[in-house]
Amino acid sequence: MSVFAYRDGVLHAESVSLADVAREVGTPFYLYSTAALESHYNAYAGAFAGQDAGVCYALKANSNLAVIRTLARLGAGGDVVSVGEMTRALAGGIPPERIVFSGVGKTRDDLRAALEAGIHQINVESVPELEALSEVASSLGVEAPIAFRVNPDVDAKTHAKIATGKKENKFGIDYDHAREIYRRAAALPGIKPVAIAVHIGSQLTDLAPFRAAYERVAALLHQLREDGHDIQRLDLGGGLGITYRNEAPPDLADYAAMVRSITGNLGCRITLEPGRSLVGNAGILVSRVIYVKQGLHRRFAIIDAAMNDLIRPSLYDAYHGIVPVAEPAPDAGQEPYDVVGPVCESGDTFAVQRPLPPLADDDLVALLSAGAYGAVMASTYNTRPLVPEVLVNGDRFSVIRPRPTVEEMLAAERIPDWL
Repeated sequence: MSVFAYRDGVLHAESVSLADVAREVGTPFYLYSTAALESHYNAYAGAFAGQDAGVCYALKANSNLAVIRTLARLGAGGDVVSVGEMTRALAGGIPPERIVFSGVGKTRDDLRAALEAGIHQINVESVPELEALSEVASSLGVEAPIAFRVNPDVDAKTHAKIATGKKENKFGIDYDHAREIYRRAAALPGIKPVAIAVHIGSQLTDLAPFRAAYERVAALLHQLREDGHDIQRLDLGGGLGITYRNEAPPDLADYAAMVRSITGNLGCRITLEPGRSLVGNAGILVSRVIYVKQGLHRRFAIIDAAMNDLIRPSLYDAYHGIVPVAEPAPDAGQEPYDVVGPVCESGDTFAVQRPLPPLADDDLVALLSAGAYGAVMASTYNTRPLVPEVLVNGDRFSVIRPRPTVEEMLAAERIPDWL
């Protein structure tokens, strides 16, 4: 669904004017729609109704507490990859029994914190991690419920930097060694293998890689049960893509039907871990044009958002739609712009020769589909304060993370006494 639409000549989020938010909050800012978050979560819940399935939101996509709380109130669990994210999930209202801890580099302190919190499942990704977990669990006198994240060697057909299911990727254990490693785990103290986990990548727009991975997992499940393991859960990861430009992601009903066709007779609880598909198109980044600069061969729109605020175009060559906040006239033509930020890097570019309605100094623009991997990947490069985040609900909005001042940023640093 799209909750971003023009009303009375101004782009709105639900019933809130983005121009009004800009006047109160300043630019740039991230803005998320409650209606979109709820709609996207309910679409998952509805598609999997009738299946024994739970949705654990992948916090790495957007870990703002208000976003987490919005989804937790709908029944979402959490997929976390650090103790910080686990702490956020708990603070956002997700109970520990609905939290899965993933990640390739968990330390002993991380594992101890997860066990002490009583989370639902730890997804183990290597033999050294398994041995460390056994030691920690034994020292606490508890059993750790685990899945092994299995690497099925399936090409997700997505960007190389967000593919995670090939043999050359750092994630998970090799599929062909899984039976041996489960056997080893069952013999270790403090370890209780209860599940198989898989996650092959992000921003997938084709069901075929999912099907290939899930069929391999189902075959492994039968083998593990033959070996005497009581596996009752399948963690199928996330990765369903969204539309940034002209992508055509699978319909959730088709995805759910595919999952049912493979897992429906296995008697397993299914865990899904969507991130981007819940929050990506629920958020935008609003920025102001500082200058329109006419070069010899190109026209530049220099905006006050930068690569440190939204790094996806620089890091992944990602496309984000850009629209003016003031509705263009019906007969307004389009002109090519390079839309760039003020940071001292040539990579600080959001669009190259993008056809846009005429822009002028001080105009507001919205960068679309920015709810995932935007604010969470932001930095303070060039001593630029982190961008504030705003949540809209109907005709109300609230700043859910304020913009720090430069003085507050400096106050967090310390100068040694010898300087």
